[in-house]
Amino acid sequence: MTAGARAPPPPRPLPSAMAAGARAPPGLMAPSPWRLLSLALAALSLALAALSLLSLPVSAGSPLGPGEQLVAAAPRWGWRNLSCPACRVLFGALDLALQLEPNVARVGRVASRLCQELRLARPPVCRQAVQLFQGDVVAAWARSVLRPPEACGLLLGPRCGHWDILGAWNLSLPATPKPPVRPPAPPPPGAPTARILFLTDLHWDRQYVPGSAAACPDPLCCRGAPRDGPGAAGFWGTYSKCDLPLHTIDALLAQLPNTTGRTGNDSGNGTSGFAAAYWTGDIPAHNVWQQSRGDQLRALRTVTALLRARLGGLRVFPAVGNHEATPVNAFPPPYVRGNQSAAWLYDAMAEAWQDWLPPAALHTLRAGGFYTAQVWSGLRLVSLNMNFCSQANFWLLINATDPAGQLQWLMGVLADAERDGEKVHIIGHIPPAHCLRSWSWNYYRIVNRFEGTIAAQFFGHTHLDEFELFYDEETLSRPVSIAFVAPSVTTYINLNPGYRVYEVAGSYPGSSHAVLDHETFILNLTEANAAPPGTPPPWQRLYSAREAYGLPTAFPADWDLLVRRMQDDEQLFQRFWFHLHKGHPPHEPCGSPCKAALLCALRTGRAADPALCRPLRPALPFPRIQELWQQQRLC
Repeated sequence: MTAGARAPPPPRPLPSAMAAGARAPPGLMAPSPWRLLSLALAALSLALAALSLLSLPVSAGSPLGPGEQLVAAAPRWGWRNLSCPACRVLFGALDLALQLEPNVARVGRVASRLCQELRLARPPVCRQAVQLFQGDVVAAWARSVLRPPEACGLLLGPRCGHWDILGAWNLSLPATPKPPVRPPAPPPPGAPTARILFLTDLHWDRQYVPGSAAACPDPLCCRGAPRDGPGAAGFWGTYSKCDLPLHTIDALLAQLPNTTGRTGNDSGNGTSGFAAAYWTGDIPAHNVWQQSRGDQLRALRTVTALLRARLGGLRVFPAVGNHEATPVNAFPPPYVRGNQSAAWLYDAMAEAWQDWLPPAALHTLRAGGFYTAQVWSGLRLVSLNMNFCSQANFWLLINATDPAGQLQWLMGVLADAERDGEKVHIIGHIPPAHCLRSWSWNYYRIVNRFEGTIAAQFFGHTHLDEFELFYDEETLSRPVSIAFVAPSVTTYINLNPGYRVYEVAGSYPGSSHAVLDHETFILNLTEANAAPPGTPPPWQRLYSAREAYGLPTAFPADWDLLVRRMQDDEQLFQRFWFHLHKGHPPHEPCGSPCKAALLCALRTGRAADPALCRPLRPALPFPRIQELWQQQRLC
């Protein structure tokens, strides 16, 4: 493996009360806005860090570059209130304090005071967020290579300093030649198919209260005492900054096939039994400023037990979401040991999921939050820990070069599957185009090399119904794969609850195990909340992909053609926009700039690559397209 990086500065002392450990190699990551918050925590940023994640993690499409993201986000968080000289003084003092007399509590007090003075959130939220984040963020900051001039350049732009943390790195692909490419073909007549239940972003809020205020100044609402009059939270969920009560998640599972305790009412969803379930994480709610490890483990165990009870013997294959940890997005690589490691979470997952996964999968799950397992004969699943590519993971400030060796491991699994004639489904939480640039581009290369082995990719995280296309690296014109991004179960923000069912080629000799179609189901909250108490919520099929979009098949080339068709067919595009938001689109229509940005995002399977948009001939410059991606953030 080769990596471009600068020489590391002298090591810094670790803050007091922080687990000691060997200094890792210098980091190569370019943190994005809120993650910047995190890194800057060393004062101002601790506050910002906590708060940015309270708000909105991602958008439909690739992330902006760090400088562009900061420009776009500055009015929201107020760090433009900080002048360049003040920034240098602030970070210089904090950096010196960390080197001479590290004290996490002192840094936290400064950050909390700044959070309140800049009015980034209500004082209680500022205090709780800083208290929660200060230990881990200061630890990552102290072990990273970021210095005050770079921090200010990152926060305020090149007029205030220069930063060069971002460095390219490349993994070596296997020496074995790539097999000849065989275009995908539909199954022969009469061949078996299989249906896979897909759940993502459940976000159970155990403090959700029907009748409570649906609007509030905090990042998460529908909590607190019930109230009379308009603006009250609905029984099944609410179009607002709200997550879901457990009874809504239970109602979803109860009306599915393969469940126990069904009432016999099929709810008109037309589904048949499932062969497996893929579950790509984000179990806890968005109250990330006040979560403890105990809260996260309670959510993990409660929802896992609910799935096991409702789905009976159906095998479930989970993936790790970014909200499983606390602080949120805090996933240290395996070389971080002691109390600040992620062992508390991975061990609990292995214990909770041991009935679903084989011993070898549980072993790598405990080590790094990823694993592989056989789904059925001829089909292997890979579950990736996408937090190791996340711009929000402030632990990657230490070193972002293939954290935990996950991509190297992935290539080994794919090479073995290619040799053994297996096909592979890849699942994960954060879609690849939303990852750090070098990680994303390396993953893109791996997908290209193993396009004959990777039958499908499935992700979540954005809460929206979208996809990301992959093209051959030589011409960027031949579609080789597609990452399906499924809609969330939660309503956050202003959405209907939803879930996805994939139909794939079943188990038979020569099966492609590719996706043949998918269906999306929703709960219309307006109808459900208006029904008399005790009425089962009416889950309904929103659409079938092939039927709604007129696709002859559901292979990558069909989705590529759909993007091109939507350029000229406005009615088709508006149908996609309606489905993108699970049948509850925003009031503001998607005009020409919005449309150009969205269509570009659908072609973008790797981060920050303007070449993928050029075939669409967008009228907007690529930086403007990236700005629009950020403005469309929901979760």
